[in-house]
Amino acid sequence: MSAGGLERLWRLLQDGGGLMAELIDPAGPAAELEPGLPAALAAQGPRAEGRRAEYELLVEAIYEGYLLHYGAPRVVRVGDADLRLLAGDRLYALGLARLVALGDAMAVAELADTITLGALAQGAGEVELAEAVWEAGARAVGWGPSAGHGRAKKLVSDRSPEALEAMRTSAGAVPASP
Repeated sequence: MSAGGLERLWRLLQDGGGLMAELIDPAGPAAELEPGLPAALAAQGPRAEGRRAEYELLVEAIYEGYLLHYGAPRVVRVGDADLRLLAGDRLYALGLARLVALGDAMAVAELADTITLGALAQGAGEVELAEAVWEAGARAVGWGPSAGHGRAKKLVSDRSPEALEAMRTSAGAVPASP
């Protein structure tokens, strides 16, 4: 996938007006911006067939919301910590609402779990685990969840020392067909 998902996210926020439009660079996203791995990964899966651009956009929105909470956002620029959290929540809601409109309840549940488990990992200072949660969550959206992925999510929730390896294994296990 190209940086097209980021460009579409920027346009969506620009066209929506209001505060979110004020929080983006009016010149558009920088050409050197990398698309989020989760968005590109989810959009490549067979579950996104025929709707790849929409899946890429909605996962970019949700991932940008996550980055506003815990990292370095690529599209939205805001200095105030409270406003940053609110903008992140708005992007979570935007992406999840678009997913609901597609009728993909499994992916809604998966991304809600990804947001929650990523927050748990970040709260524990386990950035590497949070990244693995996002990669595995994106694979589950694109290819469907596996039993191993469900086990890995439980280990993260339980704060098990085995969680990181289980999540990495889960992220690498892509079924051959949907």
